[in-house]
Amino acid sequence: MKHIHFSELGLVNTKAMFRQAMAEQYAVPAYNFNNMEQLQAIIIGCARTASPVILQVSGSARSYIGAAFLPHMAAAAVELARESGLAVPIA
Repeated sequence: MKHIHFSELGLVNTKAMFRQAMAEQYAVPAYNFNNMEQLQAIIIGCARTASPVILQVSGSARSYIGAAFLPHMAAAAVELARESGLAVPIA
């Protein structure tokens, strides 16, 4: 399987995300998700509150979801945030 760079999916680098959070004095949440519904809830909540977010997936969730699906789920999360009216930074 071809390696896809995070920026190709619309994701951002955590270094830049943390730099801005430190400068503006706010926290960046990181959430684990195990399925599409959890991912949707995380993204909708963060978009509604204008919060950047770090998405995390455990090893067992990666095995369950499958490596072929994960990049598409990340790209879909970015698109969902845009569709909600606020494209928050997602890592």
